[in-house]
Amino acid sequence: MRGVETRIQEIRRKIFREVARMAYHTEWPTDRRIEALPYEIVPGEVGNYRNDIFLERAIVGERLRLAMGLPCRNAAEHSPVSDNIEAATREETYYTPPLINIIKFACNACKENEVMVTEGCQGCLAHPCVEVCPKGAITLDRYNGRSHIDQEKCIKCGRCIDVCAYHAIIKQERPCAAACGMDAIHSDKNGKADIDYDKCVSCGQCLVNCPFGAIADKSQIFQVIRAIQAGERVYAAVAPAFVGQFGPKVTPGKLRAAMRQLGFADVFEVAVGADLCAAQEAEDFIEEVPEKLPFMGTSCCPAWSMMAKKLFPDQANCISMALTPMTLTARLIKHHHQGDAKVCFIGPCAAKKLEAMRKDVRSEVDFVLTFEEMVGIFDARHVDLETLKEDPHGVNDASTDGRNFAVSGGVANAVVNVIKEKYPDREVKVTNAEGLRECRKMMMAAKAGKFNGYLLEGMACPGGCVAGAGTMQPIKKSAAQVGLYAKQAEHATASGTEYVKELDKLVD
Repeated sequence: MRGVETRIQEIRRKIFREVARMAYHTEWPTDRRIEALPYEIVPGEVGNYRNDIFLERAIVGERLRLAMGLPCRNAAEHSPVSDNIEAATREETYYTPPLINIIKFACNACKENEVMVTEGCQGCLAHPCVEVCPKGAITLDRYNGRSHIDQEKCIKCGRCIDVCAYHAIIKQERPCAAACGMDAIHSDKNGKADIDYDKCVSCGQCLVNCPFGAIADKSQIFQVIRAIQAGERVYAAVAPAFVGQFGPKVTPGKLRAAMRQLGFADVFEVAVGADLCAAQEAEDFIEEVPEKLPFMGTSCCPAWSMMAKKLFPDQANCISMALTPMTLTARLIKHHHQGDAKVCFIGPCAAKKLEAMRKDVRSEVDFVLTFEEMVGIFDARHVDLETLKEDPHGVNDASTDGRNFAVSGGVANAVVNVIKEKYPDREVKVTNAEGLRECRKMMMAAKAGKFNGYLLEGMACPGGCVAGAGTMQPIKKSAAQVGLYAKQAEHATASGTEYVKELDKLVD
């Protein structure tokens, strides 16, 4: 639903904005403020969204808590929204799993998987649906001739759907479960959605595909702002998928000016880290494939690499051990600003939050925010990005290939181009998949030996990083804008950039 402004997006933005305002107004008693906010975000006496004003406010309360980095509660718990609010200032509160949460009393208890007859059924004379059903699950209403499906007998084969001339039979799936490429979502005893966290890789696709807004992840909006206010030197590392996310007229220079206005010490493009990642993976591929490994999978998408390691443990060593662009950019920043630097990654991805929770990454990346969360911060400070004066220092030494990491196919292309430059006689075969279901199919084929000698690129989000859970505009539009921005880079490939010369210092 990216690019479609729904009521869910409206509520999310209000919550992010108000959490940011609480962080900025240190004179406000946070506990009292968070108790009042559900009444301001959902005013009046009549529900606007669910026809139950009390339910709406309860859901907003839990969303506020998650946006503060606090744990989600269920409806059985009797406690105020401000319960244990002081824990928001403690790092461990945010880092306590789970990251992605289902607010159970917001869940619609959608059917998991059901073939159903709609009002479009005309009760036709032919009734081909009855004829093709292999289990005799379809019967006719004796009064109007309409079809009826016995759910106990139905095996969801879809034959009736294919033969209906009126397209009156449909297959309904729970949207969050259909979007989950890990099959991590099922129903609890009450029919509500439930996440199997042993399977979940935090790609966030369930979050953006739930039409009831019942799924939300934790945020560090409050913690980032308070760190800046405390005098910490917080550097922003902005992912290349940012193009167009903050408005069509927002250039890199304007974004940098806006970040500096918020108090960030400086702004770096994560495309710089993408160049470093491409260079490292190119060397690893040359050294290891096919002599040591049958194939190599890229590392930059944490949801894809985690999926591959969880579901294909025997091939886990075939996934590149190269550091991700986020981590490499953070290391680069801390290498140049030793002692006092903190790094906030700002990007499109929910899985990056999970990556930053790993203890070996937490020392590099201090905070992670999505583009959508950043909009809330800009709104809280009334920053109009389009009218800001351009910051002339808004471009880092990144390559076209590094910026194109944001689009499906871009990672593998960047690695191949480095190999072509350094090892022109080496041919590299490539295959890629986008969306975790397709990634699983790719790994199954690789496991069967169909991709020996190949470089495999996996992207958890269909379309690549531009389709991440924290993005706001249509995916195809984002991909086109990233492509145009990438062409403006001074270097075509990663190996031509200045920062690549420092790779050895960063990975030792």
